[in-house]
Amino acid sequence: MGKLDRYIGAHVLWAILGVLGVIVGLALLFAFIDELGDIKGNYGLFDAFEYVLLTGPRRLYEMLPMAALIGCLVGLGALASSSELTIMRAAGVSLGRIVWAVMKPMIALMLAGVLIGEYLAPWTEDVAQARRSMAQGGGEAQSSKRGLWHRQGDEFVHINSVQPGGVLLGVTRYRFDGDRHLLSASFARRAEYQDDGWLLSNIATTHFRGEHTEVLQATQERWDVQLTPQLLGTVIMEPEALSISGLWSYIHYLGEQGLNNARYWLAFWIKALQPLVTVALVLMAISFIFGPLRSVTLGQRIFTGVVVGFVFRIIQDLLGPASQVFGFSPLLAVVLPAGVCALIGIWLLRRAG
Repeated sequence: MGKLDRYIGAHVLWAILGVLGVIVGLALLFAFIDELGDIKGNYGLFDAFEYVLLTGPRRLYEMLPMAALIGCLVGLGALASSSELTIMRAAGVSLGRIVWAVMKPMIALMLAGVLIGEYLAPWTEDVAQARRSMAQGGGEAQSSKRGLWHRQGDEFVHINSVQPGGVLLGVTRYRFDGDRHLLSASFARRAEYQDDGWLLSNIATTHFRGEHTEVLQATQERWDVQLTPQLLGTVIMEPEALSISGLWSYIHYLGEQGLNNARYWLAFWIKALQPLVTVALVLMAISFIFGPLRSVTLGQRIFTGVVVGFVFRIIQDLLGPASQVFGFSPLLAVVLPAGVCALIGIWLLRRAG
């Protein structure tokens, strides 16, 4: 049985890796084409290629569930087309045994995915964002297209670029009173994190005093704010690119500031439950092989996998924003599609068994 498990598992694993390579390659190609529109000045063709390449681990992590679905259909489908699955069943191999043989390599693959999503992808994404913003002139003036906005208390902050090692480029701060009247606006070309605070350099501050304004220049100024380099590394990236631990920390930080953290809760549950979602999709793929797709061609199986994968992704993408609009739990938006897939898979497998 050990050799049989390895034989089935190897077929499925290689099929998943092949599908994953194709999907990620296409995603990187389309991302590079899209990035060509931002090439100008110091941000050249090689910079765009480097940026897209560094986002590869994140895209690989995001595509893993769909690749597992299609790859499982391809791998098991090849065994079904050659009647090997039929021979296994005739020899007394149970359906549960075949399912477990498929799940064994999936466990290793999901573990690798968790490690990539938690450690490799956030790091490469951080480097990618930092290098792109630096190449696009992050410290010259407030950029309307790049950078990030952040609010703490009555101060709204825009940062053009967050560099590794606790360095900020292009820090613009707007301070308001309780009635939302603008009190001052300042721009610092650079900020460095020192002694649990930020040291701003080359600051120009405009104070709004009734009917007139006053502009002050300063070489250095200390900026005491709760934003640490680690937290800013979280803020600058999209929620989908963050690690589970980074999302957890930033969710609670936003809660303490009284800010909306629903989007980050959604990203947290998507990442935390991705292994279970992958299992549900693989379970449904196995059930298709022993049910509706038992005697169809390889092309039909691939087409079915692509359609099911895209429908699943669309439903998940619709339920996520809907949870923020209508106020139901983001956890439900993640669990519901996966639960439906798992139930369909179990029902079809029970009929086949």
